[in-house]
Amino acid sequence: MGEGWIWWVAAALALIVVEVLSLDLVLVMFAAGALVAGGGAALGWPLVVQISAFAVVAVLLLFALRPWLLKHLRHRVPLEETNTDAQIGRSAVAVTEVSQTGGRIKLRGEVWTARTDEFRPIPAGSDVQVCKIEGATAVVTAVTNSTTEA
Repeated sequence: MGEGWIWWVAAALALIVVEVLSLDLVLVMFAAGALVAGGGAALGWPLVVQISAFAVVAVLLLFALRPWLLKHLRHRVPLEETNTDAQIGRSAVAVTEVSQTGGRIKLRGEVWTARTDEFRPIPAGSDVQVCKIEGATAVVTAVTNSTTEA
């Protein structure tokens, strides 16, 4: 029995450490393949068979186990929107008139450039809602206040 299994186990441990840092559930599949290849090395398999076992196990786990794990992990932990995606749907106030060509809004204490897809401009001081973010520009619509409408 050679010492090849030590290298496979060391590679598996290194892949697991990097996986813990990345949390992509990719490298852990390669680590499992390395452990199978290490077991084969301990049993005296030729190097070609070890490498083949590594590749087959890693690919099978990537395509069979990883999607299932990702689905169940995402189901248990709700996805938290961040960055610009978190701004969509939020309310803001027009600082200047907002038209199709531009304007400014105050969104969560920050002034953003904004524009609207509506034909009528939105006057300064109006409440708006963010529909989407395009680059550094918020695309907004006017919020109609149902208590002031007749």
